[in-house]
Amino acid sequence: MKNNVIISGVALFIGLGVGFGVGKSGSASEDATSAAEVNMITRAGERSATDGNSPSARNKKIRNVEEIYLKPGQSNRIQGLLDFYSNLSADQFVSEAEKLEALPFNERILASVLLFGKWAEVDPTAAMAFTDSMGFSGAFVRPTVLQGWASADPVNAAKYYTENPAQFAMMNMMGGPGARGIGGQGAAGIIAGEWAKQDPLGAMEWASALKSNKGDAMTAVISQVAKTDPAKAAEMVGVMAEDEQGAAYNTIAQQWGAKSFAEAAAWVNGLPEDQRESAMSAAIEGLAQNDPISAAAEISKMTDADARRDAVPTVAKNYARSDVRGSIDWLNSLDDGSKIDSMREVMPIWASSDSEAALGFIKSQESSAVKDSAAETYIWSNRSSKPAELVKVASMITDEGSRSRATGIAAARWMQEDKAAATQFINGSSAINDDMKERLLSGRPMWGGDNRRGGQNR
Repeated sequence: MKNNVIISGVALFIGLGVGFGVGKSGSASEDATSAAEVNMITRAGERSATDGNSPSARNKKIRNVEEIYLKPGQSNRIQGLLDFYSNLSADQFVSEAEKLEALPFNERILASVLLFGKWAEVDPTAAMAFTDSMGFSGAFVRPTVLQGWASADPVNAAKYYTENPAQFAMMNMMGGPGARGIGGQGAAGIIAGEWAKQDPLGAMEWASALKSNKGDAMTAVISQVAKTDPAKAAEMVGVMAEDEQGAAYNTIAQQWGAKSFAEAAAWVNGLPEDQRESAMSAAIEGLAQNDPISAAAEISKMTDADARRDAVPTVAKNYARSDVRGSIDWLNSLDDGSKIDSMREVMPIWASSDSEAALGFIKSQESSAVKDSAAETYIWSNRSSKPAELVKVASMITDEGSRSRATGIAAARWMQEDKAAATQFINGSSAINDDMKERLLSGRPMWGGDNRRGGQNR
């Protein structure tokens, strides 16, 4: 199975799980766990089958997924799932898919990605049809099936898409290039991007003939080409309608900026005037991947406030990875809006490396909006301070909704470390509403879900 399909699928399901499970309470540790799982999948997929440990040899005694999850070591389990699903016949996928719901939530995420990714390569129409029987969650599995299909047979995946547009309506609404052209993809973009890896010209011909979501698909092709040849990608934009070119310009600029900012900047300066600032912002984001200090200097040259603000969080994050204090000093030279936008990127890094200095920054902020953003992010990303200290930080937040959410996050952690003290705090807190109190005290998730069938604590 192709690793790019697995990785994108894992990202989708991890995002879905975090979105439904914890709302805005996602943490840096959860992000790290997701990244680690993706890395393990990549390594597992790259192992040689000629090392005396072939899939058939490893699978002789494996009869079901439950046995795989009894193995010690997550990487062994991932390899076991890859091998197990690779040996299924076309008619066995249905029965295995029906068993997924019985797995604990975290195990179900990974197994679903691997199963549907492989099923899409073996029998894509059956895999797609099965998603219709999955209720609401089927909409979130469909992209994995579609990408697996398109990675192996983009022509027929495209044919199916054009013949069944209603089946992908939700996916298209959730996807699209977005304002910056670097966001999630809809169904047409997924197919076009996979097709472009094999045949860019054929993919572009198909994308340009679409009656809807044409811009998304064409941008996906151009984005793929830009990864290796941004100059060639720039030439392809000319076939797009003018009102659809902005997203393509941005994705080229970002890719080009990471390779050669000087070349990217020269190209951007030759674009239509109304496209330059946004494209330059994207190019600076690309530059920040390798040289965030130079990227910060380039931002100071920009005249469009919105385009400048778009690039700041990415630059601040990359800057903070090597010099968090320098990143903060730079942010302090910018407007409050840029600082607000950047806190979710920089504060987790700072809270992890020097929580006392990060807290001092929060206390020193005169802007309530900056303080609220910094404090809330500090609370859900801090792993060293005691919960009793974190609820004090939450009390500094002026926005009622943010204060309640942050207090609940701190209280939830407190319940795990000192239930008696946390219970006393929760019962006496005016920042936590009655519904959240009941959830916290009963051990249920703070937002949505519960511990019943398929729940995370199963």
